[in-house]
Parts: sequence; C-alpha cells; structure tokens
Amino acid sequence: MANHKSAAKQARRNEARRLRNRWWRSRLRSALKTYRAAVDAGEKEKAGSLLAPTLGLVDKTAKAGVIHDNTAARTKSRLQAAYNKLG
Repeated sequence: MANHKSAAKQARRNEARRLRNRWWRSRLRSALKTYRAAVDAGEKEKAGSLLAPTLGLVDKTAKAGVIHDNTAARTKSRLQAAYNKLG
C-alpha cells in the first residue's frame, strides 16, 4: 500500500499500463501463432493474407512501447523470411 498520494496515483497508472501492455502482447502473440500455423502447414495463400496485418501489429506493438523497436524489426524479418521460404 502506498504511503503518499503520488505513490498511490503511480500505482494506479502502473496497473493501467500493465493491463494495456498485456492486451497488446496477447493480440500480438495470437496473430503470430495464427501466422506461424499457416506457414508450418505450407498454406502460402493464407500466410500471404495474414502477413501484412501481422507485420502491422508488430509495428503497432512496438510503437505502443510494449516491445523494443529492434525486437519488432527482428520479428518482422523472420516472418517475411518464413513467407519467402514457402516458395
């Protein structure tokens, strides 16, 4: 329990940020899981239709500060490479 008003406010803000970050991370993980399932199954059409929205979600998650910019870049590179490997 916070001893000062400012500490109580900071605790509330931290909780709100935690929930928001969890929501972003959950959306991202779900999208990545769906995309990777399509790639693993060799479904080029489905993977192609999922690629752009997934890459956009990675960017938005990084912009929200949930993941680091370099992590986003690395993830996007790996997603694109997996799609290109489908042939």
